[in-house]
Amino acid sequence: MAAAVARGCGGLWRRARQCGAGGPASHGQRAVASSATGGAVSAGKSGLAPWVPVVGLEIHAQISSNSKLFSGSQVQFAAPPNSLVSFFDASLPGTLPVLNRRCVEAAVMTGLALNCSINKKSLFDRKHYFYADLPAGYQITQQRVPIAVNGSLSYSLCTGNKMSQMVTKTVRIKQIQLEQDSGKSLHDDTRSQTLVDLNRAGVGLMEVVMEPDMCCGEEAAAAVRELQLILQTLGSSQAVMAEGQLRVDANVSVHHPGEPYGVRTEVKNINSIRFLAKAVDYEIQRQIEELENGGTILNETRAFDSKLGFMPEPNLPPLIVYDAKSLPANMNHQQVVNIDWIHERLPDLPSVKREKLVEQYGILPEHSFTLLNEEGLTEFYENVVKQTQMKPKKVIGWILNDLLSYLKQHSLTVKESPVSSFLLADLLNLLEKKVISSTAAKQVLAELWKGEGKTPLEIVKEKKLELIQDQKELEQICQAVIDGQENEVMAIKAGNQKVLNKLIGLVQRETQGRSNPVLVKQLLEKKLSE
Repeated sequence: MAAAVARGCGGLWRRARQCGAGGPASHGQRAVASSATGGAVSAGKSGLAPWVPVVGLEIHAQISSNSKLFSGSQVQFAAPPNSLVSFFDASLPGTLPVLNRRCVEAAVMTGLALNCSINKKSLFDRKHYFYADLPAGYQITQQRVPIAVNGSLSYSLCTGNKMSQMVTKTVRIKQIQLEQDSGKSLHDDTRSQTLVDLNRAGVGLMEVVMEPDMCCGEEAAAAVRELQLILQTLGSSQAVMAEGQLRVDANVSVHHPGEPYGVRTEVKNINSIRFLAKAVDYEIQRQIEELENGGTILNETRAFDSKLGFMPEPNLPPLIVYDAKSLPANMNHQQVVNIDWIHERLPDLPSVKREKLVEQYGILPEHSFTLLNEEGLTEFYENVVKQTQMKPKKVIGWILNDLLSYLKQHSLTVKESPVSSFLLADLLNLLEKKVISSTAAKQVLAELWKGEGKTPLEIVKEKKLELIQDQKELEQICQAVIDGQENEVMAIKAGNQKVLNKLIGLVQRETQGRSNPVLVKQLLEKKLSE
C-alpha cells in the first residue's frame, strides 16, 4: 500500500513554502509568521490572509522482539509466506492471548525516553473492523488507557541553506499504545486474485501519537527521523522503514489565522522520511488550492472514537507495571515490569550523544547531527580519532567531505566502506607527520577505495608520493615557476598577494603534489622579496 501511495503521488509533489525558524507554538495558539520566517503558507489567488498548515502524526513502530505480542510465533522479515503463524495468529477458536513481557518493557522504555508518564495500569481494547488479513475481525490495541501518555519530543531542523542555521522545536506526544499488527494482502493483478500472508499478523507495535504541533513536511520528517534514532538507540525497535518497521500516518489540515482548525485528511502508510516530507507538503498545497477554488475538504482520516467499534478486550486483564514504591515486597521481581529499573538503564539518547560529541571533540553542532544520522558513522569517526595523531576537528573534515561523499556516491553504508577506520587513521598519520601532502593524501585515499588490500604507506611508496625533503630541489622548482610567470610576479610585488596562491598551485603541479604548501609559500615569499 505504501509503495502504491508513493507511485500515485510521484510527479505531482509540489513543495509549500518552507516552514520556519520560530519556536514551537502551543496547541491552541499556533504562531503565524511571514513566508520568510515560516509557520504560515502565503495567500494564493484569493488574496486572503495566509493559510496556517497543521500536521499531526501517528507512527507505528514494530517492536524489536523475537516473538509476537500475544503468541510465541517467531518474528522474521521476509520469511516464507504463512510460515510464522500460530493458532492464535490465525484466530482459531479456543486460543487465548498471552502478553509478551519484552514488548511491554520496550513500550515503557520508549515512553520514558519520550518524557511520557507511564500508566501503572493500562487496558487493552478490541477495535472491530474487517480486513481480509485480520483473521479475528478485530485488532487488540490500547485506546482508552494506553501504557504511556503526555510526553514530548525535541527535534532540530535547518531554517536556511546552511547547516549552521538550525533551530530546535518540540512536538507533544499524546500517547504510546501497544497493539497488534495485521497480516499482508498481496494483490496479483495478473490472475485477478489476492493472497494473504499472516506472518506479520500479531507482531507487536507501538503506536506513537503526536499532537498537531507541526506545520510542514520538513518538520514532520525531522520529528520522525529523531524518533527513529531514539528507537534504534534504545533497541526498542529497529525502525527500518524499508522493511515496514516504521510506518507513518500524517493528519493534515489548513486554516486561516484566528479561525478553528480545518477539516483534516490522513495520508496513510508512508514508509520513507523523504516521501513523508513531500506527501505532507503536497497535501497542504492541495487543500489550499481546493479551498481557494471554492471546494471543501472531506474528512478522510481514521478518527479515534467509540463509533469505530472499540470495546474492552475480555481475554486480557489490565496491564499492571510497577515502580520501586509500588512493587510488593513478596512479588518475584523477575515476573514484573519495573519502571524505575528500566529508567536507570536507559542509554544516552541522540540529543545527549550530540552534546558529548561537540564537547569532547570540539566539532560543530551540525557535524554531530550528520554523524548520528548516518548509521555507524559516529563509531567510525571515534575509531579514527583514537588511532590518529590528527586533531578531531581536522578528522571530521575527512570523514564528512571525503569518506561520506564517496559512500553516498556509490550508495554504500558505513559498514560496507572499503576503507576501514584503521586505514583512514593510518593515512591521516602520514599526512600529520608531513610524509605526504594533502593532495597526495587524496590520491592515496582514491587508491584505498579500490580495496586491493594495500596499506597507505605501500601506496605512497609505489606511487612515489612522498614529500620532497631536499630543500634545494624545491628552491630550484620555485625559482623556475617565478621565472616563467612575469605578470603574476609583478602583480604580487604591486601588492596583490592573492596571486601567490596561483604560484603555489603551479609548484604543486610541477612536483605532482609532493611539496609541502606551507614550505613552498615560505620559499616563494623569500624569493619574491629579494
